[in-house]
Amino acid sequence: MTQSPTTPLSADSPHDPASGLAAVEQEILHACKEARRDRASVTLIAVSKTFAADAILPIIGAGQRVFGENRVQEAKGKWPELIQANPGVRLHLIGPLQSNKAKEAVALFDAIHSVDRTSVCEALAKEIKSQQKHPELFVQINTGEEPQKAGVAPQDADTFIAACREKYGLPISGLMCIPPVDQAPAPHFALCAKIAARNGLTNLSMGMSADFAAAIAMGATHVRVGSAIFGTRTVVHN
Repeated sequence: MTQSPTTPLSADSPHDPASGLAAVEQEILHACKEARRDRASVTLIAVSKTFAADAILPIIGAGQRVFGENRVQEAKGKWPELIQANPGVRLHLIGPLQSNKAKEAVALFDAIHSVDRTSVCEALAKEIKSQQKHPELFVQINTGEEPQKAGVAPQDADTFIAACREKYGLPISGLMCIPPVDQAPAPHFALCAKIAARNGLTNLSMGMSADFAAAIAMGATHVRVGSAIFGTRTVVHN
């Protein structure tokens, strides 16, 4: 039987997450130097999806304080205790958000990177008002216009961002994108940065393990790095 990929897994491989984190930090420093940017201008989000607490704790111990999860339910099962035991840890939702999970998402996450539909805007606005919590919000842009991928089409971005602000009262912080895997990422990062600039948005969530240096060169303020830190996600066969 194959374990579901959404089940938190331990890091039992020889890969050392703390060493992975240190290597990523060095790459970020180098990328910032090349781009003539301050290291403090880039937030590293350690993507801990599918990994359990015993894989996450060494990363917290090494000083990492910002983590990313793809699913509300998975995060709800492991993060409340971790956050309680480690004050100062911040949690970002980087995967798609269903409107019926908005209540839990607002309660748990410090930032949500996947605002992309009016139904999500309505749900978030309601929960933010009800809970008096104000997570940082990013609009996800589907720069490659891939039908299987979440996000707002580039040509609809300005109208959607305006609706977020004016109709729903959502203080959008920035934009997020995930370039197509079979295309060079830089043009997609450039497009996302261009949309952000003309809408007065300063935060850009873009870049993952394979391309975060390129994203930093294009202005990324948040990079989402998982496998380079935690290693390849394990699939357990029984």
